[in-house]
Amino acid sequence: MNDVLKTRTVRIGGKGRTRSISIGGDSRVSIQTMWKSSLIGADLDAISRNLAELEQLGCDIVRFAVPDMESADQLVSLSARSTMPLVADIHFDYKLALRCLEGNVAKIRINPGNIGSIEKVRAVVERAKDSNAAIRIGVNSGSLPKDLLEKVEAARSSPDAALVRASALAEAAAREAEVFEKLAFDTVVVSMKASSVRETILCNEEFARKFDIPLHLGVTEAGPLIGGVVKSTLAFSHLLGRGIGNTVRVSLSDSAENEVIAAREILSECGKRSGGVRIVSCPRCGRNGFDVHGFVSRWQKELMGLDKDITVAVMGCVVNGPGEGRHADVGITGAGDSVLIFRHGEIVRTISVKDDAESADRAFREELQKL
Repeated sequence: MNDVLKTRTVRIGGKGRTRSISIGGDSRVSIQTMWKSSLIGADLDAISRNLAELEQLGCDIVRFAVPDMESADQLVSLSARSTMPLVADIHFDYKLALRCLEGNVAKIRINPGNIGSIEKVRAVVERAKDSNAAIRIGVNSGSLPKDLLEKVEAARSSPDAALVRASALAEAAAREAEVFEKLAFDTVVVSMKASSVRETILCNEEFARKFDIPLHLGVTEAGPLIGGVVKSTLAFSHLLGRGIGNTVRVSLSDSAENEVIAAREILSECGKRSGGVRIVSCPRCGRNGFDVHGFVSRWQKELMGLDKDITVAVMGCVVNGPGEGRHADVGITGAGDSVLIFRHGEIVRTISVKDDAESADRAFREELQKL
């Protein structure tokens, strides 16, 4: 889309131990996920360690639900322990946003329409200015203003229902953005999320034609692992291919780790992120001589967290092994009671696993460390 302009740059983080990253402009597309459980009574040191693991997988930002003051207090404490930029997801009570902004929280996600009066929004904006924090405007079909909701309801049976819903999301986001413009606050990111791929594409395209505000992409309530990845891939690839989208979350009824890995893979295939370990593996069949699924399951997190720009091939048999994995920097496959490790199609080690099933993992690790 030639009419889409480059967005402004919004910087988040940089307070205390928190990393500073940029969203929009010439910055790379960042990856987000959301913490899957309550902060109340949580072990913050354990969460901090898990955040470091997510960062190794390629995650840039993590959002936390903050439904009450105890959660806000916990997030403030966590923000002092972690290098990850943290986002507070706030609804209804602006005082929760004010509390979070007393710490190193990098960004507040609010919908001005459900925060209350303009005075309450102004209080959040002024505190965000003082703490150099950003604000994300989050709009979805459940938070539309009454007049836009009436338009959506009136078009429910119309062939143009999807277009009407998408336009309503874009219009709601535009109204919220204007609130911040009047308050002279431009450290803003916008997200408009629908559970439909088409509506997600349409509303983001419409908004991007009119504003230079960075966009956070996501298909809300995308579903379980397979369905959610499919929907997110379709929406993101379409929008990113047109230069729309500055940060993404693959919303899954699954782990935060799988959300990050899925986002990383999508961005890589869209040409928006390079480097890191690329895993190629065969789907397995009746010729199987090696437990591809088990090996990938054991190794995926470790491989994805390595700071190496390499391709790893995990193949099920000698048919798909060294030959089809010739492009890989290192690969592993099976043949009878042996496991073969190869580099660019050339076998470099043969390990008998008849008596020691763990010997293949040890040998693979040794070869990996040589890269």
